[in-house]
Amino acid sequence: MIVVREISKSYGKVRAVRSVSFEVGTGRIAGLLGPNGAGKTTTIRMITGTLTPDAGSISVAGYDVGRAPTRARGQIGYLPESAPLYPELTPAGYLDHRGRLFGMPRAERRKAAERVIDRCALGPMRARRIGALSKGYRQRVGLAAALLHDPPVLVLDEPTNGLDPSQIRETRSLIRELAEDRTMLLCTHILPEVERTCDRVIVIGSGRVLADGTPAELTERSPGQQRYLIEARTNPSAGVEPVLATLRSLSGLHDVQPDDAQPDDAASGWSRVVVTANPDAPDLREPIAGAAADAGLFVRELTRERQTLESLFVRLVDQARERTDAETGS
Repeated sequence: MIVVREISKSYGKVRAVRSVSFEVGTGRIAGLLGPNGAGKTTTIRMITGTLTPDAGSISVAGYDVGRAPTRARGQIGYLPESAPLYPELTPAGYLDHRGRLFGMPRAERRKAAERVIDRCALGPMRARRIGALSKGYRQRVGLAAALLHDPPVLVLDEPTNGLDPSQIRETRSLIRELAEDRTMLLCTHILPEVERTCDRVIVIGSGRVLADGTPAELTERSPGQQRYLIEARTNPSAGVEPVLATLRSLSGLHDVQPDDAQPDDAASGWSRVVVTANPDAPDLREPIAGAAADAGLFVRELTRERQTLESLFVRLVDQARERTDAETGS
């Protein structure tokens, strides 16, 4: 539904987007995740046709944004970070105004406005001035306007920015409902929004795509140091040293250290140790358990801490910055 191929955009000497490519299929919610200044907003502005890429191509619902911009834009409902609302109008009046801009006949405008007012739960607010509405309701008005022409694709730029926790939950729920019959691209720098709303993550940093996949795929397949937490019992007078010595004999380890928080029953011989494996090491739970058994250690806990999307995101963004700094010599 959205196909982006090798697009780039520069502002003078600043390369905001560098050969970005990705696809979003029908009925998917994809999160374009990255820190501020990563190139997210520039990318979605090129997708929605408000910016022209210096290179590459974009198609939306089969229409090339460069060659058929009017048809392509007609397939998109776009909610920018700051929705262009008129505070003196009511939601119903604003939607009628938007319908006129789309060239919709009067009867069609009214029907479409009623549909989106109902879909976005704006009924009780339809006759109030937009300037008097809460930010959560103003966001709903912006979503209703994006839906007015019933587009198959929705592009939302920071849709929960500035909302309170209750409004965030309401907006998140509405987004999930709207995605049932649409393709959606959600642009944000807020990691929890991607984890709780999106079924696909496109990580962007320094203008590049750094990773692309479901949250589970990214955390499973991306290299990174694995951590293991072990609780084992030895002779109380020996302390943690026998556990450390046993585990340090294994291959594939980066570090073995006592955990900062030791068990409450440490006086009985229990010790808690943290093992950090090398990025390319296989699952070490069996070797750790075998080494402990051979050394006569009794293990009551052996846990592998999986890489989180947050740790992956931070690592990828840091690596991208280092790469960019090296290229620019800064």
